[in-house]
Amino acid sequence: MTPRFCKGAIPLARPLRGSMVRATKPGVSMNLSFHSDALPDVDRITGRRRMRRNRRTDWSRRLIRENRLTLDDLIWPIFVIEGENKCEAVPSMPGVERFSVDLAVKAAERARNLGIPVLALFPNTHPEKRDDQGSEALNESNLICRACREIKAAVPEVGLLTDVALDPYTSHGHDGLLREGEIINDESVSVLARQALVQAQAGCDIVAPSDMMDGRVGAIRETLDAAGYGHVQIVAYTAKYASAFYGPFRDAVGSGTMLSGDKKTYQMDPANSDEALREAELDIAEGADMIMVKPGLPYLDIIRRLKDTFGMPTVAYNTSGEYSMIEAAAANGWLDGDRAMMEQLIAFKRAGADSILTYFAPRAAEILRANR
Repeated sequence: MTPRFCKGAIPLARPLRGSMVRATKPGVSMNLSFHSDALPDVDRITGRRRMRRNRRTDWSRRLIRENRLTLDDLIWPIFVIEGENKCEAVPSMPGVERFSVDLAVKAAERARNLGIPVLALFPNTHPEKRDDQGSEALNESNLICRACREIKAAVPEVGLLTDVALDPYTSHGHDGLLREGEIINDESVSVLARQALVQAQAGCDIVAPSDMMDGRVGAIRETLDAAGYGHVQIVAYTAKYASAFYGPFRDAVGSGTMLSGDKKTYQMDPANSDEALREAELDIAEGADMIMVKPGLPYLDIIRRLKDTFGMPTVAYNTSGEYSMIEAAAANGWLDGDRAMMEQLIAFKRAGADSILTYFAPRAAEILRANR
């Protein structure tokens, strides 16, 4: 069959240099063959700069490597549930499980043995303990507080990061107090500051306000300092975007089906980057010790801008959606899961992140230890 060409295609006006073109009759395909006896003078073209020399061997690639992922970069998030010796799979996050407090202690021991410096704790609060005020967040015996105490008693050398937000505790699934369809900022901040204090009293090392209420970092800093917890660090979710990548996380903490509406009135617009700089400036002025970008992979530019502008310790949150995308593709044989995982993690370092909160932490740690 005669090839059909796109309308508007421009035919060759004359034979290409270095080629021999055989004339054809209608209905006969054209044969182009290219001949060149002389090799290009690559040294002249490149000015004798051969980039591939440094890539030839493994030792050379390692010698000039600009960024490295280490065990010290990893924060391992785990989900905590009620019960004893209880472990539940999270269906939308293959390989991730919810642990009862006693098994959370075992996870902390594993983190210590792997060399992971910090665990991040997130609760799956039973619906019966949720209300529209998020009251369980202030309970000194809630899941997170119990987990902090027991982990610190057993594995004191592992750092503990706790999430400051009301969405795991509210019946409506929002991060703050809801009144007539609106998230009330200032009253929410008051509750969040008390929540952070309860967590500090339970033994956490870092509080991480993820709620995105205005002024919450300063209120938390003042509350902690006044109560004698000036040593507790704050990592602010500075640039937390209203993202589609949080779905599996909401399943894991049990708030996905409860969420009414969306979070666009307090989380950031994915189209904005200058806004992240303004958020960071405020958080730092209010007393943040570290700043975070969430999600991580779609916002590498934000990580770089924040690091270049402020030089603050910067955390990338490798979200549940980013995790599950790789896991799903790997399960279908579409990509090499471990290679994709490590490539993703080094991308955060290249963008300027000092640490990475990632569900891949234990697997990445095992690979890093094996490659020492």
